[in-house]
Amino acid sequence: MMDQEKFLAEHILGGIFGQALGDAFAMPAYLRPQDTLKYYSGWIETFLPGPPGHPAHDGLKAGQITDDTEQAMALASSIIEEGGITVEGAARAIVSWYDFIDGDVNPYVGPSTRRACQALKQGADPHTTGVNGDTDGGAMRISPIGLINPGRIDDAIRDAVTACTPTHFTQVAISGAAAAAAAIAAALTPGSSLDSVLEAGVYGGEQGAESGRIWLGASVPRRIELAVEIARRAVPVYDRIVTLFELIGSTLATSETVPTAFGILALAEGDPVQCARYSAAVSGDADTVGAIACAIAGTWKGVKAIPQDWIHTLETVNSRYDFRGTAKGLVKIAVERSI
Repeated sequence: MMDQEKFLAEHILGGIFGQALGDAFAMPAYLRPQDTLKYYSGWIETFLPGPPGHPAHDGLKAGQITDDTEQAMALASSIIEEGGITVEGAARAIVSWYDFIDGDVNPYVGPSTRRACQALKQGADPHTTGVNGDTDGGAMRISPIGLINPGRIDDAIRDAVTACTPTHFTQVAISGAAAAAAAIAAALTPGSSLDSVLEAGVYGGEQGAESGRIWLGASVPRRIELAVEIARRAVPVYDRIVTLFELIGSTLATSETVPTAFGILALAEGDPVQCARYSAAVSGDADTVGAIACAIAGTWKGVKAIPQDWIHTLETVNSRYDFRGTAKGLVKIAVERSI
């Protein structure tokens, strides 16, 4: 059991820091790959501040996380407090975060989350407030669900449905969140391969699409498969990144951002550092692509795959968040679920 707990501690901490890394590293990207490359005269290679005039990230510090990781941490705190995930706990967590960042006027709150939080604050039933939520907000914060279900892919999918219910209860949104949660759960299996992690994402997307309100949206699992195929083409890396942006997409749409994150994961061969670089290069909703891709990669590779100076930056700039304490709390639940 001690060997298992040690493994989970290293890899769950890797997932937590991976989420924050991808989010903060890709945060300064512009809306198109060409614009990002031109503005920075090349690749983003380190933490940078939000660029002036950016529609959501203007004024953010180098290394600062965004709503992706803020919401993931809020969800993790609720899970630790309650010993698991409930619809009501997920709703309280997101509303608490929304109030803290003054969500009614904050520019980086997603449309589905804003709409649901405003309804929840007016006393609406959390089982109904997410029926129109179709954006990638459910997937971007889902990593704690995968982290408490090591190797338990079907449990991660069921928990993802619960976590999405208050804000993103549509088939497409749940499909994307379940894909990410399932991949993270698979990544917490000792000896797992990158292909097995990617396959778990496809499976999660398929199973997740069976839940939620019927909604418009391309197939998340089929687009994950296409994104991985693009990532593995025998052409220069940057060309593959641009193709991911142009053919799969990197907007707030779940069926774009989640598959692109899996494409980035495959392109980076599961390395969280490369995932961060490639996510920034893909641009668009790059911080969400990065949060998802790097959460999976960090979980799979473990925290030692992330440079210590980058971890120090993340902890220093985002000092109100206890990343290590949160990871320990999730490890406790993960170990209990593994017995």
